[in-house]
Amino acid sequence: MTTTTALFYAFSAVLLFAAFRVVTARSAVAAVLYLVLAFFSAACVWMLLRAEFLAIALVLVYVGAVMVLFLFVVMMLDINVGELREGFWRHFPLAALIGVVIALEMSAVLLGGFDLGEAPPASAAALKLGNTKMLGIEMYTTYVYPLQIAAVLLLVAIIAAIALTLRKRKDSKFLNPSQQVRVRKADRLRVVKLAPTMEAPPATPPAGGTP
Repeated sequence: MTTTTALFYAFSAVLLFAAFRVVTARSAVAAVLYLVLAFFSAACVWMLLRAEFLAIALVLVYVGAVMVLFLFVVMMLDINVGELREGFWRHFPLAALIGVVIALEMSAVLLGGFDLGEAPPASAAALKLGNTKMLGIEMYTTYVYPLQIAAVLLLVAIIAAIALTLRKRKDSKFLNPSQQVRVRKADRLRVVKLAPTMEAPPATPPAGGTP
């Protein structure tokens, strides 16, 4: 067994353990942290497969942005996982059966893709440029139109998400910037003179005579 094979089995075992703990952890914060560990393990496996771009993208996008956001949301909401886990063991046999069926279907579909035999030797240009640069050249030449379509779909999704947040709701409070700019001092502050409600007591002379 080579070092690469041993590292592959080690990272795969950590990945499976972390994925199992994501489902079975009692704390939501612990589940998110185990998911971060699973992403790191998957990135290491991709590094062993010489997919550096996918590994770096997984760490930067998911671990560095998405999972940090999930962690902050889970910590701020203080979700009671105990209530969500009620009836877990009652539905566990059916869920396990469905999971096994899905795993067998995915194995039947994907197993043929792993029987590649010997990989074709890389050209001198590919070895000189590297996987990441070759992937960029392939995306922006052969797959430039699907890339542009995906970019348009993401742009539409961003606009739709912003439009959904701008809807007026009765239970939400918001400020109108145009009204804030046109505000005047007289609209916010008014000086009112009030008469005293009680007379001030007369001054008493000090003891021992006049001052």
